[in-house]
Amino acid sequence: MDDVEIIHHNRLGIAFRWKNTDLNIDPNRIQLVFKDMGFYLLREEIIQFSGNIKLAEKRSCSNCKNPENCRNILLRSPLQKMDFAVSSEELEQISELIEGTLFRLNLFQYLDDIYKN
Repeated sequence: MDDVEIIHHNRLGIAFRWKNTDLNIDPNRIQLVFKDMGFYLLREEIIQFSGNIKLAEKRSCSNCKNPENCRNILLRSPLQKMDFAVSSEELEQISELIEGTLFRLNLFQYLDDIYKN
């Protein structure tokens, strides 16, 4: 794990930034990995994903007999042509991963701003 700077993680996934920029890796992009998938997103795309999660939380099925395991929630990804079918538990974990990542990115930016002044 020396090649990455871990930003945030939980039991579903991880968000990190690649340290080695010699491989034409955009330092502004964050690697998000969850549910056996990896996404290479800009901060704005992560913010958009957060909004998509909030919309999906409002549309979750409340009368399901097994809501923890039922993958009845359609979650739009920040990628235009890709959506996920997730359970309420998975949606909660994805939300925590995204919100924790945004919190840490904001904290890093705040600290950078302080050190520059």
